[in-house]
Amino acid sequence: MRVSEITISLIKPCNGLIGFATLVFDEAIYLGGIAIHRKLDGSGYRLLYPTRKSGSQNFNIFHPINRKAGEAIEQAIMAKLKDVMNRLDSDAGYDCADTA
Repeated sequence: MRVSEITISLIKPCNGLIGFATLVFDEAIYLGGIAIHRKLDGSGYRLLYPTRKSGSQNFNIFHPINRKAGEAIEQAIMAKLKDVMNRLDSDAGYDCADTA
């Protein structure tokens, strides 16, 4: 499984949400709108995959269906996030908390 072309778009932090990630998976599919949230205990970050609501039902747009795919996506996004955070000025409203 190959994850490439990862981009991180940071936003003004709001309720733990700090930005969104996009990527290309296995050179075959573009995945976007992956939310990056700070963990409640402050120990790092977690990913949330996009969903849509229709009436009272939530529908997953996409998400990994096995651990190997999920870990590959998470590791690639967290590595890119760490790189982006390390490039930021300390005034930007973000910190360089451990992304592991």
